Amino acid sequence: METAELQDKIFAFVEAAKGKKKLKEKDIIKGVSAEQNVPGDDVKKAMRAMIDVGRLMYSYGGGASSVEIPSEEYLREKGLIK
Repeated sequence: METAELQDKIFAFVEAAKGKKKLKEKDIIKGVSAEQNVPGDDVKKAMRAMIDVGRLMYSYGGGASSVEIPSEEYLREKGLIK
């Protein structure tokens, strides 16, 4: 599976859980790798690339970190969109 296609699957996985559950990095890796039948390392690399470009972000709350889709306001603040 190509990286771009895998990233789209990761984004859809995170988007499906948005507002329902805060996903940890491990939750995404396990869920997507089982769903798409790809190695966890590939999922992790694709997810890290998404975080680097601002498509996903880490958040921290309640003593645990999670991965979520950033808001447009956050992306504007960081200069990733205009």
